[in-house]
Order: sequence, then C-alpha cells, then structure tokens
Amino acid sequence: MSESPDARSLLSASSQLNLMEIDAIDDKEFDIPQVDTPPTLESILNELEDEEEPFVLEDTCVLNTDNMDAHSCDTSSLASSDSGDPAHLKRKRRTVDLNATVHGSVLRHSLLKGISAQIVSAADKVDAGLPTAITVAGVIVVGTSHGLALVFDTNQALRLCLGTKATGAEFGAVSALSVNHDCSRLLCGFAKGQITMWDLASGKLLRTITDAHPPGTAVLHVKFTDDPTLAVCNDSGGSVFELAFRRVMGMRSCDSRCLFSGSKGEVCCIEPLRAPPDFRDHPITHYSLLAMASLTKILVIGLKPSLKVWMTFPYSKSDPSSVPQLAWQFVPVQKTLNPVLAFCKGDTVHFLLVKKEDTGTIHVIKQKQLQLSCDIISLSWINSRTLVLVDSHEKLQVVDRASQEVLETLDLEQVQLVYNSRHFKSLATGGNVSQALALVGEKACYQSVSSYAGQIVYLGTKSAHIMALRNWRERIDCLLKQEHFVEALSLAWSFHEGTAKAVVGLVGDQMKKKGVVGDKMVEILFQFAEHALKKCPEHGKIQVMEQHFHDVVPVLVDYCLLLKRADLMFNQLYDRLLENSVAKGVFLEALESYIVADRLGHLTTPIMRDLLAHYHGNGMMDSLERCIVHLDVTSLDIQQVVQVCWENQLYDAMLYVFNSGMNDYITPMERLFAVIGPPLTEGRGLTDEEVVMGNKLLVYISCCLAGRAYPLGDIPEDLVVQVKNQVFEFLIRRHSGDSLEKEELFPIIRTLLHFDTREFLNVLAMTFEDFKNDKQALEYQQRIVDILLQVMVDNPDFTPSQVGGLFTFLARQLAKPDNTLFVNRKLFDQVLEFLCCPDDDSRHTERQQVLLELLQVGGVVQFNEERLLTLAEKANFYQICEFLYEKKHLFDRIIDCYLRDPLRKGEIFSYIHNLLSMPGYSAEEKQTVKDKVLQHIQELVTLDPSKSADMVLFHFAEEVQQIISELQDDQLLFRFLSCLLEPREGHLSGIMLPLQRDLHELLLDLLCRFGPRQLLGFLQTSQHYRLEEAIQTTQKYHHSEATAYLLEMKGDVHGAFAVLLETLKEKLSVLTAESERADAGGEERDRDHTLSRVKESLNDIIELCHRSSDSLDQQQREVLLLPCMGFKVLWFPLLETMMASQKLVKGLNDEHTFEVLKELTMKVLNCMSSFIPLPTIIQRILQDPVYGRGKLAEIQGLILGMLDTFNYEQTLLETTTSLLNHDLHWSLAHLRAAVTRGLHPRQDHCNICLQQYKRRHDSAEEIIVFSCGHLYHYQCLQQKACGGGVTSELNQRWSCYKCSSSQGGRGGTTTELKRGRITSLAQTRVTSVHHDGGAEANGKKVFVEATLDSQQEQSWDQLRCLYRGPSRLSILAELSQCQSNEKTGLLMPTQPGTESFQLKLSPPPLIEE
Repeated sequence: MSESPDARSLLSASSQLNLMEIDAIDDKEFDIPQVDTPPTLESILNELEDEEEPFVLEDTCVLNTDNMDAHSCDTSSLASSDSGDPAHLKRKRRTVDLNATVHGSVLRHSLLKGISAQIVSAADKVDAGLPTAITVAGVIVVGTSHGLALVFDTNQALRLCLGTKATGAEFGAVSALSVNHDCSRLLCGFAKGQITMWDLASGKLLRTITDAHPPGTAVLHVKFTDDPTLAVCNDSGGSVFELAFRRVMGMRSCDSRCLFSGSKGEVCCIEPLRAPPDFRDHPITHYSLLAMASLTKILVIGLKPSLKVWMTFPYSKSDPSSVPQLAWQFVPVQKTLNPVLAFCKGDTVHFLLVKKEDTGTIHVIKQKQLQLSCDIISLSWINSRTLVLVDSHEKLQVVDRASQEVLETLDLEQVQLVYNSRHFKSLATGGNVSQALALVGEKACYQSVSSYAGQIVYLGTKSAHIMALRNWRERIDCLLKQEHFVEALSLAWSFHEGTAKAVVGLVGDQMKKKGVVGDKMVEILFQFAEHALKKCPEHGKIQVMEQHFHDVVPVLVDYCLLLKRADLMFNQLYDRLLENSVAKGVFLEALESYIVADRLGHLTTPIMRDLLAHYHGNGMMDSLERCIVHLDVTSLDIQQVVQVCWENQLYDAMLYVFNSGMNDYITPMERLFAVIGPPLTEGRGLTDEEVVMGNKLLVYISCCLAGRAYPLGDIPEDLVVQVKNQVFEFLIRRHSGDSLEKEELFPIIRTLLHFDTREFLNVLAMTFEDFKNDKQALEYQQRIVDILLQVMVDNPDFTPSQVGGLFTFLARQLAKPDNTLFVNRKLFDQVLEFLCCPDDDSRHTERQQVLLELLQVGGVVQFNEERLLTLAEKANFYQICEFLYEKKHLFDRIIDCYLRDPLRKGEIFSYIHNLLSMPGYSAEEKQTVKDKVLQHIQELVTLDPSKSADMVLFHFAEEVQQIISELQDDQLLFRFLSCLLEPREGHLSGIMLPLQRDLHELLLDLLCRFGPRQLLGFLQTSQHYRLEEAIQTTQKYHHSEATAYLLEMKGDVHGAFAVLLETLKEKLSVLTAESERADAGGEERDRDHTLSRVKESLNDIIELCHRSSDSLDQQQREVLLLPCMGFKVLWFPLLETMMASQKLVKGLNDEHTFEVLKELTMKVLNCMSSFIPLPTIIQRILQDPVYGRGKLAEIQGLILGMLDTFNYEQTLLETTTSLLNHDLHWSLAHLRAAVTRGLHPRQDHCNICLQQYKRRHDSAEEIIVFSCGHLYHYQCLQQKACGGGVTSELNQRWSCYKCSSSQGGRGGTTTELKRGRITSLAQTRVTSVHHDGGAEANGKKVFVEATLDSQQEQSWDQLRCLYRGPSRLSILAELSQCQSNEKTGLLMPTQPGTESFQLKLSPPPLIEE
C-alpha cells in the first residue's frame, strides 16, 4: 500500500504519475509498509460457502467520512472477479485460463483528511459555508457558498483564505475556480456574475471584474488558457467570453470579447487545451484551442492568432437532461503526440484527434467511439489510455480506451458529491435561465471534479477525495493481501505478457519488464505453496485434502512452465510439497495433462521414479502409458519401465520404449507373437486382452512399413528403410525363434492371417502402394504374395471368405497399370473350383459374394468366362450369372436369374423398368426382355400384383388383353385388375388402356365375387362401365347397396328406395327374431351386431331420401304423399316400417332393442320434418290404423320430441334475425355518417380557371367541393362538361378533373364514374354570397344536394363485400320464405346433406371515419 497523501506532497505525486509515463519510476519509492484492508468483492466471490450456498454480494467499498483516514482504500474490479462461477469451483483440478481477464484494484481511493477537516471546521467556526467548487494544480483551492476561497498547499495545510463574508454577501457563492499553470494566479467566478483574480503568493485581490458578461447571469466556468494573460468564462445565459488581462502604467484592466452568444445555442461546458509542462512547445499550443459544448453540438475554436472555428460536431440523439462533458489529453498516435478531445452527452463517448497540418491548418479526425450503458455526468482522463467516468447513479468506472473494457467500478455514494444545479438555474440572480439549461443543471457537477497530473480530486459536501492509479506491484500486493494468489498470478502474467491495462511503474525494454515481473511471480509461487501447505486441513476426509491441493498444484505447474522454470518446479517447489503426501500425489498426477499435451517432455530421475511408483501403486496404468509415450526416453530407466509395461499390458508404452530408447523394432513384435501365436495355432479362441494385443500388432506393422513411429510421430529418416526391411524379414520367417518340430512354415504370416485376414491384407495393400522403384521392396512384395498363396490355397483351415479375400487382394494388385506381381493362373482356376463347388451348400451367400467381389475388381480376366458361367449356374450363383450375362448383353436371361434367386425376387420390377426406360439399350434387346416378361407374367403377378400393374401401365399397355388371358386364376386376376384400374395421380393418371370399359366391367364382376366391401367405392370412382350391365351384375350377386346406388344414378329413385327398404326389412326381421331368442335366453352379441347393421341400412335410406327430396319441389313432395296416386312414397313407408318393427319388439321383453328402435324412429321423424309440414306428419300418423285405434300415449313421445325441436329452431331463428337486423342498421348508419360528412377544401381557388372562388364581390357564385378536397366553380364544371358532350344538368354527376388527370386520363362525367378514388363520395354545392356595405366579403356555404351517386353505390357494394360468407339479406329472405310457406313446420333442416349451411355471426367491419 502507499503512504498517506496528506503526508506526501501532491507535487511529488504528480511527478511520479506523469501523464505520458515516459520517465521511469523508482520501485523503491513504493516499498512502503502495508496496512490491513477491508475485504473486496473478489474475496467474497472466491470463497466457497459451506454446502455451496449461494454467493452473497456485499458493498465492500464504504467511504465513511467520519472514520476514513488518508490511507488507501482497497477496491475491486467487477471485471476481475472471474471466480464466481459455481461450475468452475466444482472442477476437480483448477487450471489456468490464460484468456481470463483479471485487473485487480486499479484505483487508489484516498480521503484528503486535512482538507476535509478544514472544510468542516471553516463551515462551523467562521461560517464559511458549504463547499461549492474545487480545483487542483500545484495547490488545491476550495470555494464555498459564502464567497470564500480556501487555498491549501500540497501538505493539505491551509495557506490562504481569500475573500470575506461581506464579499460573499455581495457576490454570492463561488461558482467556478481556475489556477494558472505556474500557480501564481487564481480566478474566482461567483453566482451573481462577478469574477475576481487573486495573487496566490501574497493573497492580494488583483482584479474585480463585473462587466465581462451580461449582468444577472451566474458564472458557470472560468478557466485560464496556456497564456497567463488570457482566460475564458461561460455564464448561465449560455454565452462564452474571452478575458484578456492587461497592465498598463501600473493599472490592471480586463478586456472582454464575446466568443459565442447564448442566443445561438446555450453553451454549458468549456474546456481550453492546456498542455502539460513537457509539451508547452507543441505546435498546436500556438492556436490556443478552446472546446465548447452546447446543448446540441460541440465546437472547437482557435483563439489565436485570430478567432476561427475549426470544427463543429452535432450530438446524436440523447436524453435532454444528459450533461455534456469535455476532456483534453495528449495521446501518442503513430509515434507522435497529439491532443485528443473526449466528449459525450449521454452514454456514448466520442474521441476527436486534433492535428496540425504542414499547411498550418487544424485537421480533426474522428476516432472509435466508446459505448456504455449509463448516463455520464463526469468525464476525465487519468492517463493517455485510461478514462474515469461517473454516471448519474454516482458509480465511478475506470475504462480502458483501446479495448473499451471497464477495469473497475466504485460507488461514490458516500462521497456525497457536490452538484452545481443552483448556479445553472442562476437562483442567485432570479433564475432567469432557459428550461433546457436548468434541466441539464440538475446533474451538473463540473466544479466538483478536477484532474491534474494523473490524479482526480472529487469534492463532497464535507470532504475531498483523491483518485490515482496504483502501480503494478501495488495491484498485485492488494490481491496477495486478500490471499487471492490465483488472481495475483493471472494479473502478474498479464503484466509479463504486456496485455494488462492501466499499467503504471513498469518501464524499460520488454526483456527487462519480463525479468522484473518474472521475479515477482516466482516470489508469489513460493508464497502460494507455503500458504497451501499451511492452510491444508490436518484432519478430515482425504477427498477434502485432495481438492485443496487440486486448486493449488496445477496453478503452480502452469506458471512454472509458462515462465520456463521447470527447474523451480522440480527442485524447490517439489521438495517443499514432499512434506505432505497428499500434495506429492496431486503434483505427480497433475503432470499427466502437461506431458500428454507435450508441454513437459523431460522429467528428472527422482521425479520419474516417484511417478512410476505412484501411478503403479494407485493402479493408474492407462495414465502411466499415456505419459511414457510422450516423454523423452533418456529420462527413463528402460529396464524398469519395460518390466512395468509388460507386467501391466502397457503395450503402446513398451513399443515406444523399445523403438525410441533402443532403436529395436523387432523384439516387441516377437514378444507379442509369443502371446497370440499359440492360441491361434491350437485353434483356441482369443481373450479380450489378446485381441487388443493383435490389433495393436497390426497397427504397429502398418506404421513401421509406412515410416511412421508408433503410437505417434515419425521414424527417423535414416532408419526408415532399415526398419521396413527388418519388418519384412520378420514377416517371411520360415520358423519362429523358439520353434518346435511340429511348427508349420511361415508361422508369422499364418498367425496374422488367422487373426484377421482382411485387415492384414489391407495393411499389405497400403504398404504396396508405396512400392514404386524400390527393387528390394518389390522382391519382398513378390515373396509375400507367394507365401500367402502357399499358405492359404488348398488349406481347409481358411474359410471361403478368407480365400476370396486373398484373391480379391491379388486381383486388385494385378489390375494396377504398373503391376510387377506374377501369379499362376492355375491358382485362380483352383480357387474358382473351390468357391463354385455345387456339393458344398455351406456358406453359399458368402462364397458367391467373395467371387462377385473378385470379378468386380478385375479378376474376370484371370478366368475362362464360359467355364465360369457353367460353374456359376451349377452352384446357383445368380449374381455371378447376372454379371456375366450383363457383359454378353443377354438381358432376357437376367430375368430368369432374378426369378430364381429367392433373395432378389422383389428387385426384378425395378430392373425391368430401368432397362426398358433407359436409352442405352437397343430395340431388339428391349423386345427380348418384353417377350421374357410376358412369358413369366403369371409368376410376376403372383409375386407382386401392385408392382406388376405399374409395370404393365408403363411398358405393356397394348398387351393387356394378352396378359389377362394368361392369368387363369380368377382370384389372381381380381388382385391384378384392382391394382391396374385403381385411380392414380401424377404421370400415370393420363394413361388410357385399350378396352377400358370391358376391363372395368370385368373388375366389377370380380368385385361382386371377391371384394364386396370395395364394390360401392369402385362404382363411385369409376366412370367406365355401362349402367344397365352393372345393375344386372349387382342384382345377380344380390348386392343391394350397389344396386340401389346404380338405380339412383339411373334416375329410378323409387326403385333404389324399394331395394334399400327391402334390405332394411330383412334386417329388422332378423333383429326381431334375435330379440325373441334373447327373450328365451339367447346370445346378446349377435343382437348388437344386427342393431349396428340396422343403423347402417337406415342411414343409407335416409341419405337417399335427402338427396331425392332436395330435387323435388313442395308440390311433388305432397303428390308423393297421396296414396291414391299410386306412387311409391319415400318417407312414410320408411316411417311405417320402423314403427311396425318397434311395435313388434315392444311386445317382447327386450327393452334395449326397443329403446334403440325408438331413437331410430325419432331420427326418421326429425329428418322428415325438414321436407314435410308437421301437420301432415301428425295427420298421417293418426290415420294409421295402428295408432288410430290405439291410445295417444303410444305416440306421445314422438309428438313431444318434434315440438321440442320446433321450439329450439324457432328460438334460433328469432335470435339470428335480431342479430342480422342490428348488423344491417349499424352498417347503414355508419355509411350514412360517412356520406353526409362535411368536406374541407385544400385551397381557395378553382382548379379549372385557377381564380379565387370569389371572383366578383357583387355576385353570388356556386362552387362544388369534392371529397378529395379540390373545389371548382359550378359554371367552370358546366363549361368543361359541355365541351365533353354532356348537356343534361339534371342527371349530371361530376368528377374531379385534377384527380382524373393525375390518373393518366382526361376528366369526364361518364367514363370516370367507375373510378372509386376519382368520383367523390359526396358532392357538395356551396353558394358564395356578397354582402353589401363595403364590408369584407365572406363565403356562406349552403348545402344543396347529397344523394347517392354511382360512387356511393360502389362504396355500398364494397361495404357488403367486406362480409365473409353469404349475404345477411339473402339468409334472412330465405328464412322468411320458409317461415311463410311452412308456418307450422320445422324451419331448420337437420339432415346430413346440409352441413355446409352456416350462419356467419361475426361482428360487422369497422368503417374508417
């Protein structure tokens, strides 16, 4: 921590924290005793609560002026707290994230204790008033509300008290302060407008300026420029004035010049460019630049050599209450120093680079802007790369300009910042300011913030505070004091790599910086290790201790490797961790990830010994193997490692050690063969371990032959050829090293072939790809092929698949253009005999597939094709036959292959279609295929009727009759025709077959025999049968529903009705019989089935009656009801049938059936009521002899049910009619309101004669105003109409000629009536009347006519079209007609045929007024 600023000179501090940080900082100056600090936000976020409770965020930066001293208050950066993620804390191992951003505490916040005490004392003892303004340079000056200026030196001692309370009573509060560059003069601005100049050496009042700006306005800003004789001020009127100080003949004077008038836009902030002492000779200073911020824009002007505006920049849209801010800073850009102006209003900070060109002009360049999410009320540079902002919530933010990253956030609420609102509102002079300026003044604190030499001072109501950047060591130490070692290391590494922000105190070249920071990081690593050992829990679960060190050790290893200090890790740190066995184990386990990632390739001998012991002792053999194959073998005890690897099956590690440590590539293979060879030779199965070993061996051989090291890397170039030759010699050994007498020849190759033939051959194939001009390698290649043939051919130990794989491999090699292999052709014949042996039925598919693969890779050139075809036919190798037939273009014989092959029968249709559709085949070839298909058509249809039908439609449409004649089985013919004649979509829908009608009638006959359920659907969809023949066919097979459908299509409704009614009677009689049996104890299941059949039959008859009744008018219906006419009636026979059946069942003891029949009878009555008046129905029922002699109670239920239906539908009609009437009335009322609305003319002249509508004051003229707003003289319209041939005034309908011309046509009266937007909605004729007596003429509008013209009728039609569905009027008319014709009948039909009848009761559309 740093020493208290009240014990140190502010001037010395400013010399340390130079603006450009060019001078080196002596680190010894910061080697100061540290004090305890309160916990920060980072310390809280990094603590893992018991049972992982949620984190609690607290305010750790409380600034209390009662107990705060001048020592630094540690603060934390929100951006630095990267450990708040619970998932991060739950990870077992803590690793270093080099991309994580840690900034630590960037700012040192100190209370100026001496100045704060003096402010409070002056207010209490001498009534100096509350502080109102502050400025800092070589001295600190505080202005008060009673007009006093307290001047403090750099030790916070009060040097001067300028002014008196009497002056304060006259001038008001101090509202602005400014000290010149050599601290010899002080300017004070007051709330009532006066400005005073003081000599800071003697405390004398030098000037009192009362006429520098308009009276009655407060001084908001007064600032010295680099020229001590020149200052600027800004008043509450928004004006800016230049103050030029003169001394002539001992007399002091001040000349004022207005630079900007508040009448052009009020300025509320000014900032002259003042160069630091080191840059006083910068060429830009000769222009004495001044930045001004008004409420709408930024201006940069030059005061010298003459007044000139160099730049204006308008704000983007922002809150009117946002406070404009300005701040200058010299910034290094491309090895040159130039001033940059930062300005903002709201949440966006803009940067303007100001350069002086060689021509003498000032060039302003806009830089990248900074977007924040807060309303900024204070903006200051603390160095050339860092800004300090304060927002409207009094949150201070330290922002890096280049990265736009917020480095730290502090809460200034306890500072109690002083605001300058009273001065902006000019309350001392009566408040005569604009509302806009007063609104901005609510958040103005310009005079409470002052920056100087890398320090920023903030003025509170009872205290003063100073902010400065901490140097790099101090920032690290702050984290170390809070025991945040990981964050401290991360921050130090950012210093080491040059990625840290707001760096102070780190100077020199890059190597020197890295050396200094590296030494500091080594020191932190030792502290971290000591702290971890000290804080390790002595008692408890071992998992807790392991987790403790897992959070420490990986971090130590990471940074040791980053710093390239492995010696530090393996010596001092490891020796220190050896004191704790848990720490030692965690350290050794942590090395694995770095070794595998090749970040750590060499271990010391003690570390390697401990690593082997620890991993072996804890069973971490996989981890040990991963480590060994990445380590430098020179650090290994080879004998120990090989022994451990072999004992624990670490074959990768063993191979690596033999290869890299001893350049021995053969011994490990011999060891592996010694394990997997005997079981394979004896025919025993391999264990899982032995299978893994064999797979590794194949991969190892592949790597060695390809020049790659196993398991990773490459073989040294000087050893590649030697290793290949050694491996080949090993493979072709005639006997193994420890062979027995019974051992077969070539045991190595034999063992690999038995282990995995295909993979071993693939290894050889990949190896042979690289053999080009290597003579010795080609000799090895031929030798291996010879051995393979010798071992596998005529050997019953190998399956056909294995032998076929060998010859497929050979065929591929022989097919290469640069092939040098020689294989005896007799061997291929021998293999062919073996694969095509007809006596061997085992592995038939496997042998065929092997032979097919051999042929496809070019093996056919090795065989006699005729002999091959003969063998394949005998062996039933149909795919082989197809392959050979394809080559000979015998495509018809391929059809036989497909039909005989049980595995590929289904693919024959695709093959036939492709062959007959593709253009690559000749007409003769296609015809032979067609003949073959027709020859086997019955077999194809039996295989798949649907696909056969598609094939016939595509390719055999003309041969349909021949195909049908071939199909002898009627059932098969039925299935084929059903697929052939079914409705189709797409490209098949337009195909017409010959004799289409005969085919459909044949299918109809077959449907009657084999598919009666599909019969009705076929009749409804097909149109290719004759009606009379179809009726005869259905009657022949007694299909009543189909017969009724056909009779109805013929027009014989009564015949259809009779057929269906007869069917219903039969089913009802069956139902009655079943009810009798049920009464005697019969089955109920049959009765329920019969009931469902009765319902279906009844529904069919009702639908027929509906369809037929819809086609008859009321008179025809009534005629049909008269029995004396001899007509077969529809509804009453049906009703009588149901009522008769109901009466029969009633006498039986079957309540369920009776209730069902009763419901069905009621359904018939409801359906009848839609077509027959209710009185007629009741009269017909009462005339029935059954009911006429019976009691009324028997039909009481029927009549009451009909009356309920009538009441319901009557209520529905009345409600609907009321809604429609209200809807119609509402629409007409709104239309009338739109039609009769008054019109407002756009101009006062006629659009034809272009004269005023009052051309003469002594005559009355009629004008016509259109709905578009244009007006015309009535006479002008008449003349225009006469020119068009229209003479009838009575029926004249005008149109706006101006709108007509804009539509591209001429104005007219007849043709334009059709244009909805041209013809007016209402034409209003107005009469202009002149009043005598010399008074001013005015127009009196008289309404003449407002009738519906064609345009209005068109609007009415458009209004009606807005309604979706049928017209309300048409619905109402239909309902009224039904009500008048059938006053006693049921009005609303409920039959199934009228479901589309729906009332549209949606609300009416809105009419725009």
